[in-house]
Amino acid sequence: MFIQIIILIAGLLLILAGANYLVEGSSSVARKSGISEFVIGLTIVGIGTSTPEMVVSFISSYQGNADMAIGNVVGSNIFNTMLILGVTALIMPLKITRNTLRRDIPMNIIATMMLIIMGLNCTIFGIGNDTISRIDGIILLAVFAYYLYLSFKNDAGSEQEEETRTFSTALSIIMIAGGLAGLILGGKLFVNSASEIARLCNVPEAFIAITVMAGGTSLPELATCVVAAAKKRGQLALGNIIGSNISNILLIIGGAAVVRPLPVKGITPVDFGVMLLSAIMILASAYLFKKKELDRIEGVILLLTWGGYMAWLITSL
Repeated sequence: MFIQIIILIAGLLLILAGANYLVEGSSSVARKSGISEFVIGLTIVGIGTSTPEMVVSFISSYQGNADMAIGNVVGSNIFNTMLILGVTALIMPLKITRNTLRRDIPMNIIATMMLIIMGLNCTIFGIGNDTISRIDGIILLAVFAYYLYLSFKNDAGSEQEEETRTFSTALSIIMIAGGLAGLILGGKLFVNSASEIARLCNVPEAFIAITVMAGGTSLPELATCVVAAAKKRGQLALGNIIGSNISNILLIIGGAAVVRPLPVKGITPVDFGVMLLSAIMILASAYLFKKKELDRIEGVILLLTWGGYMAWLITSL
């Protein structure tokens, strides 16, 4: 137990260090290239911090464990939006720009609805099976590629945040790569040690999957957003979460389905519904309270909603 606790702490420290270098390197790239921090967060950081989900989902798909592949993404997206954005908004209210409101938030909702329709087509429409097929996977990947194209094409870099320290291009790339490596390795250490501690404490496997796996693979997003908010890089934090959520569905589920079709069995309509609700809540935050801003009040609402969902999950075990 003592050794596992040491590994847990080491993993957490590695995650925090990785997040710091990733944020600094990404911000530097944004300043030097003229690309907005939001798009950097949406693409480089968002996809990068989704690597743990990608590894878990791809391996699970290859091994025929579809519920783990899909459940990891569903749980991570809920965790990303409700807990991580909630905590980040408490640290620093997040402004929602025009491009984010018109393009990125709607895409997050569309991607979520695509996953629900593809995964529950029999339950909803009575057609076929509740399975995400290879064709579905190809469609998801194609939409992801088009979305990336639009993100870079329409970004003029005009919504930069306040001045931040810049580094040489080579050093910035090394910082981003090293930060991602630290996040992934630290996340793996943290998840493995937390799982082992839970087992030693006789915590049910189902509870581990619901909390440790979904939360653990989202640790890179959590660390990156908290560090970004503390450094007043709000757009990088918001872009990270929206980009990660979109990547989780379009890139990871799409790719996993191409590897092997994903039958939906253990993931309930309630789980999918909460994921859709979390995506809609980001859109609603642009019009409630302080307009075009995810403020502290909305952060509290997100956290309370996440707490309610977790309570429902635990009582349903």
